[in-house]
Amino acid sequence: MPILEVKQLTKVFGSDPKRALPLLEQGWSKEKILQESRLTVGVNQASFSIEQGEIFVIMGLSGSGKSTLVRLLNRLIEPTSGQVLFEGTDVLKMNPEALRQFRRKNIGMVFQKFGLFPHRTVLQNAEYGLEVQGIPKKERTEKAMEALSLVGLNGWEHSRPDQLSGGMQQRVGLARVLANDPDILLMDEAFSALDPLIRKDMQQELVELQSKMQKTIVFITHDLDEALRIGDRIALMKDGTVVQIGTPEEILIQPANKYVERFVEDVDLSKVLTAAHVMRKPETVSIERGPRVALQLMRESGVSSLYVTDKSKKLIGIVTADDAAQAIKDGSALEAVLQLDVPKVLPDMLLNDMFDLISSTRLPVAVVDEDERLKGIVIKGSVLSALAGNAVPEAGNGI
Repeated sequence: MPILEVKQLTKVFGSDPKRALPLLEQGWSKEKILQESRLTVGVNQASFSIEQGEIFVIMGLSGSGKSTLVRLLNRLIEPTSGQVLFEGTDVLKMNPEALRQFRRKNIGMVFQKFGLFPHRTVLQNAEYGLEVQGIPKKERTEKAMEALSLVGLNGWEHSRPDQLSGGMQQRVGLARVLANDPDILLMDEAFSALDPLIRKDMQQELVELQSKMQKTIVFITHDLDEALRIGDRIALMKDGTVVQIGTPEEILIQPANKYVERFVEDVDLSKVLTAAHVMRKPETVSIERGPRVALQLMRESGVSSLYVTDKSKKLIGIVTADDAAQAIKDGSALEAVLQLDVPKVLPDMLLNDMFDLISSTRLPVAVVDEDERLKGIVIKGSVLSALAGNAVPEAGNGI
């Protein structure tokens, strides 16, 4: 079960907002409803689900409804209609006490403005949410210190906010939420107020932090590069409507309509796509099979070389048809003719970081995991195809 499900969630601002619901059902636009009824559609029948531990990015231009949508999830703004299901329980049906507990224990929010108390120390700011809940001093201090350690602020706990940089202040805001240990973090343009270099550092730190804490994060942004850098999936909004949901690769390679296509047209794909996105299946042979089997497999597959692995699929090297034929002639084993110096990268390496390697070798680049197991290969044609927005074909070694 997804940790959070949103079904037909709608927010209309104005007098008697439910008047707009049948009009939305009929497909009226936001502009037409405003002209005819003087009602403003903030969010229009949004539906999506969020899995445990994923970073789900909601993005769009100013006025697209993204900040309204994230505030509907914890009812800082009351929805006009729809459902928000947290682990199957409808948040919209919670009474005031249940909603208060939900906000305290299950869902936390980090705002664009840090909202730190200037007269409190970093530690006192971080433990504020626990203090409001009546948590004993010793326990809340321990939890706040753990949260500060997570965000890299050890040694700053007795400083005041005005002694910190913008990025450090934002970390305090994040620590304040993490101290409550919520299941879901809502981050509304949390890095927008930061300088570009600090912002990029914070994005990277968030990704690294997520690998440790495995929280579910709903991240709001108007910055496409930021969404592509941190998001597992992205929901793109326009005029209150979710127009496409997908992975960064799906948004870039398969835009749902002309609006999405224009939105992503200037993105440098080489800084988004990784080796895993463009790798293709290699032709392989186990080292135990010998040169005759290797040569026969090359003939059957129509390739001039094979990647050689052990039984666990760990990459050992590469053998060409000429070398296999020579080994047969000499009566030697396959390992005697292997080329061991095979260019290798990890699956998450960006294409932009691979260009020098790809251009300087005549061999395809092997994609291996941290245990050196062969996952695929990257050839120049696949890279060019992907950068042109095309799918990567399944094929052999390409050499």
